[in-house]
Amino acid sequence: MLFPAQGTRNPTRSDEAGLDSPRARLSNARVTSRFRHGHALRAAAPLLCVFLARCGVIDRGFLSPAGPIASAIRSEFLLVCLVMLLVIAPVLLLTPLIAWHYRLSNTRSAYRPQWGFSWSLEGLIWIPPTVIVLVLAVFLWNSTHRLDPYKPLPGKPIEIQAVALDWKWLFIYPAQEVATVNHLVIPAGQPVHLSLTSATVMQSFLMPRLAGQIYAMAGMRTQLNFAADGPGTYLGENVQFNGMGFQNQKFDVAALDAAGFAHWLARTKAQPSRLGTAEYETLSHRSTLPQPLAFGAVDPGLFDRVVALAQPSGHTIDLRSLPPRPLPMETSPHD
Repeated sequence: MLFPAQGTRNPTRSDEAGLDSPRARLSNARVTSRFRHGHALRAAAPLLCVFLARCGVIDRGFLSPAGPIASAIRSEFLLVCLVMLLVIAPVLLLTPLIAWHYRLSNTRSAYRPQWGFSWSLEGLIWIPPTVIVLVLAVFLWNSTHRLDPYKPLPGKPIEIQAVALDWKWLFIYPAQEVATVNHLVIPAGQPVHLSLTSATVMQSFLMPRLAGQIYAMAGMRTQLNFAADGPGTYLGENVQFNGMGFQNQKFDVAALDAAGFAHWLARTKAQPSRLGTAEYETLSHRSTLPQPLAFGAVDPGLFDRVVALAQPSGHTIDLRSLPPRPLPMETSPHD
């Protein structure tokens, strides 16, 4: 029995496999049609990128930073993307080239069915990714410590306390003795030290253009240091699902200049409402607000009592009013 030479391709293999049959020709026609559609999609890709670049979504995220923390996060993200291109770019370039080189109609290239190993390819596959992982590990280790949310920013910060409720955010200014709901006002260009806790379930605090994400948990105090480069209005929200009103738990972050912040503070202090124990209990019931609230006075130590779980809340009262439900181990599988 004769075998084809290792360096040549068997000319009768396509006939034996039935590749010249009507069914095969129909299949090839379908593949050709799909390739034509693929060329059309690739031609439309640049237009799609231009369309997405003009969307307002990018302007609301960390790719359009408005503070030093978000700016550093964007720089790290772009650097990681650039380094990862060393892995992604060869794959994107070589995949179509290999597919074209080993196409069915190419009968002039070497045919090596017994080939199985190459030290050069093994080195190319493993060495660059290993180096990239090591470089990223060293870089991200240093950046993680540099962008520690507990690390203060240079300058004297303003102290603000945030309490996560269902489904709203309460902001207390202890030194100024005022409070707001669903409206965070900060002085532009001045560091902000934010202490966070939750009076309900765990929630996730995020201001994409100003700082990274951080959790707020009941009975615990987390911290976030950030700043706004200049005056503006930015988005803040909870990104941890916590029930029916989750999609409405958003707030505006207003960064004002020194004169604007002083004017806002004087106007807020003039509000007749006071945030005391009874007002907090009413506010902390599970509800959404049609518009932000402001309190001209706040009971001292309210935030500390919430952290210590010593402050009665409407969330606890709401839970007590629910009908009792058996635990999973108390329910028979045959019930």
